[in-house]
Amino acid sequence: MANHKPQEETRTSIDEVNDTLTGIGEKVQNNPKIILWSCVGVAALVAVILIYVYAFRQPAKEAASKALGQADIELLTGNDSIALAKYQEVAANHSFESGNLANLNAAILLYKKGDYEQAIKYLGDYKPTESIIGASSRSLMGDCYVNLQQYEKALDCFKKAVKLSDDNPHYTPAFMIKEATVYRHLKDFHAEAEIYAEILKKYPQYGQENGIDLKKYLKRAETSVVE
Repeated sequence: MANHKPQEETRTSIDEVNDTLTGIGEKVQNNPKIILWSCVGVAALVAVILIYVYAFRQPAKEAASKALGQADIELLTGNDSIALAKYQEVAANHSFESGNLANLNAAILLYKKGDYEQAIKYLGDYKPTESIIGASSRSLMGDCYVNLQQYEKALDCFKKAVKLSDDNPHYTPAFMIKEATVYRHLKDFHAEAEIYAEILKKYPQYGQENGIDLKKYLKRAETSVVE
């Protein structure tokens, strides 16, 4: 396999894809199945998680539930550093669902800080209880590995995210695009082209709905294979 491009270019490619997905965030209020990853996407995930938590979870032990609620309040008021400390405390001292959710929220905030190794640690301790949030947590772990230049591990995470998302037309293609972007960095243009072709076949409306010219990316990959 050819030499890797510099890290900066790889991250730019990932960011370019995530920036293209930014339009998804505008649909969250009207369609709760849609979520955006990276930057604005991380904030959108937090909102979805909080809605899910307060609407559906069974109360854990009173102390753990109260501590998690305090962390949630700090997060909602913009006190990320305080919220992170509280989530880490809940994760360390409580089990059951409250501790599990604290692991996920701590990982999200650590990712935003750029502390990718610690984010991976907390994501590893998180046990998904819902398919889409579980898939998104694997995708976030993949983003962490990309930023650490551990591309094979990133690919593994994105593949798991695709599998966990169970052909969801709003989520699965987004994870597949991240997978294709890593393949391009690794100069595996054939694998990249296969992914874009699969997205166009299985999710033909996704590109148009989200302002992504998938045919352009497919053509670019196919041209690179020939070259």
